[in-house]
Amino acid sequence: MSSSSKLSKHEVEALISGLDSADGISGDGEAASAHKKIRDFTFGSDDLSLLGDYYALRVINERFARFSRIVFQPMLKLAPRVTALNPTVKTFEDYSFSSETFMSLTLARIEFLRGSLMMVISPDLISKLTNAYYGGNLGLTKTSRRAEFTSTEGRMIEIITEGLIEALDIAWSELIKLEFSEITREENLQFVSFVEETEQIICCTFEISLPGTDPASFDVLYPLQTLKPIAAQLRSRMQSDSVGSLSWTERLQNAVFNVPLCCTARLTTVEKSMAQVLNYKADDILPITINGPLELVVEDREFFEAELGDVGGTLAINLLQQNKKNN
Repeated sequence: MSSSSKLSKHEVEALISGLDSADGISGDGEAASAHKKIRDFTFGSDDLSLLGDYYALRVINERFARFSRIVFQPMLKLAPRVTALNPTVKTFEDYSFSSETFMSLTLARIEFLRGSLMMVISPDLISKLTNAYYGGNLGLTKTSRRAEFTSTEGRMIEIITEGLIEALDIAWSELIKLEFSEITREENLQFVSFVEETEQIICCTFEISLPGTDPASFDVLYPLQTLKPIAAQLRSRMQSDSVGSLSWTERLQNAVFNVPLCCTARLTTVEKSMAQVLNYKADDILPITINGPLELVVEDREFFEAELGDVGGTLAINLLQQNKKNN
């Protein structure tokens, strides 16, 4: 080989240096590639991928969100927008730690799965719905820390939870027939008998857009162990409802319309002093005078004016006109 074809000392050193550099790059590349294959795993992660993609549960939540609009409509005088947020997985201890202690807690049994769920509604939302129901301004609703609900708010909770449980029945029916029945209501998250603190739950949050104020939300909690027997169904690609479908609306309306309401025919109102009332005793006679139409009172609201009569020998009232206050 001629001298002109030989590499100089500097060229050889440059070549060796280049090879070392290439080895370093290759080594780093392999290390980086190996690092990419390693995924961080956190127990109690807010990620449904730990269970697989529960696609059907997301569709059920979307349906439930649409159905629940009708539940809130009588209080808000409109059908609010209800959005289903992505479900999260966490321990019950983590959920309790991040939530207020005083809440409306409704436990319902899932008959088919021999388990239970818990519906969590904040006292602020209950106050706003109660205020709106009686004609108040949502934006001016005052909330404060307290330890119990009023009797009126308790009745509001009863109506809401009954309607939401009916909505859950309908939302789940397309996948599997589950029957939900209320077990009990509680108000303190620390003392509720739901699951052990270390058990994992699926938290389904629903956000309600309220007119004139910030959005509010409520949660539906499922124990992970309760839903595991139907994990295969929950991973199925069930068909989502079309926007124009009316079947779910009709079914939910039937469910909501079957909620019992207390109707009272108020004959008259008598004003008496405190002294007179305190002196009342058994067999006393209280004279009254019926002037003008009667009032049909539905859930403490004057709903219709009516007149007293009889039908076939049975006392009855004839509805005359709707109370102008409720128009």
